[in-house]
Amino acid sequence: MTWVKICGMTNLEDALTAVAAGADAVGFVFYEKSPRCVSVETAREIVEKLPESVEKVGVFVGGSLAKAEEIGAAAGLDALQVYTTSGAMILDVLENVGAWPPSRRKSGQRKIYLALPISKMVVEQVEQEGLTIDVRDPEGKFVALLLDSGNGQRPGGTGVAFDWNQAAPTVSRLSLRHKIVIAGGLTAQNLPQAIGILKPWGVDVASGVEASPGKKDAQKVRAFVRTVRDWDKKVS
Repeated sequence: MTWVKICGMTNLEDALTAVAAGADAVGFVFYEKSPRCVSVETAREIVEKLPESVEKVGVFVGGSLAKAEEIGAAAGLDALQVYTTSGAMILDVLENVGAWPPSRRKSGQRKIYLALPISKMVVEQVEQEGLTIDVRDPEGKFVALLLDSGNGQRPGGTGVAFDWNQAAPTVSRLSLRHKIVIAGGLTAQNLPQAIGILKPWGVDVASGVEASPGKKDAQKVRAFVRTVRDWDKKVS
């Protein structure tokens, strides 16, 4: 079944709507420049009222993994979605996390989703930075690789879809070694096309299910999750 994350939670009502719709995960943004940015206190208050079965993911841009882990612990999160905007940041993540089997969870370590603008995953660019082996991550240091339509100035949350057909060969290669999550401009309307072309392990949405930045539209949330589940049934 396709993993579904509804991101950009700023209030309990929206988070409960996502849970009721059948989302696998909800996301909390800790990036100050985002209109969906929340405080640690707000995130913790929401997390405490959500069922354990739903994954709570913190979204971070830049900074150290240690700081993200500190915030994740304070907010009671299950996982960290770390946006890396340079080769050095990728190495920081890969050098400072280990494998994440379930048995390690009780030690307090959170799962890692490594997030990158799709433009960073052009093979030539990766090879030039000397990161081919590390990005392939043979030891499974992160749960999944999230590909977004952002750039160096705005790594995610653009509300704009990347060119799925152009990205398909790269995504296909990466899928041989990683679980792939796609994000950027997804809606219930264009989701079947995106999933059909890229065949990702998971999908992540924020603006595509909003009434306004930071406020979800319950009908759009339900429609998005239902579209994913309908697709799953069709291909199963």
